[in-house]
Amino acid sequence: MDWIQELIQKESLCCSLTAFLDQHGFPGLEKALQLYSNTQTEYIYKTKAAIIRIKIGDIYFMKIQTHNITIHTEHGIYQKYGSLTDEQKFLTPYGFIRCRQNCLVSLEKIHSIYDNTIILTNNLQLRMSQRYAPKLLASFACTRILR
Repeated sequence: MDWIQELIQKESLCCSLTAFLDQHGFPGLEKALQLYSNTQTEYIYKTKAAIIRIKIGDIYFMKIQTHNITIHTEHGIYQKYGSLTDEQKFLTPYGFIRCRQNCLVSLEKIHSIYDNTIILTNNLQLRMSQRYAPKLLASFACTRILR
């Protein structure tokens, strides 16, 4: 545990950590570490012609139509062949949830929800189906409480 000794020796970092813990507590620290981890984790986008790394924190949502997945990110739109169920299995731990049968959305990228319309932080709007609404609304409410 050499990092503990190193932390103690860096007074400014120690003070910042103490102030953060005083204000947000250990649950806040866990949430901050999880958010940081999510922004650093990469999604590997593979097609027959390319392999591209996309930070998971940059992904807004994914839609599928007849096995063609469209990935909407902060830096562009990508398309690949696949299964939304497979994508969901990989992305669920990073805060992705279905809002419709053919769409996964990042809870971190949702700004607000009105009726059955999801407003993303980039002002795009997605429709939410009644089937997925209860789980999505509960998950969205939990992410707001933890912030």
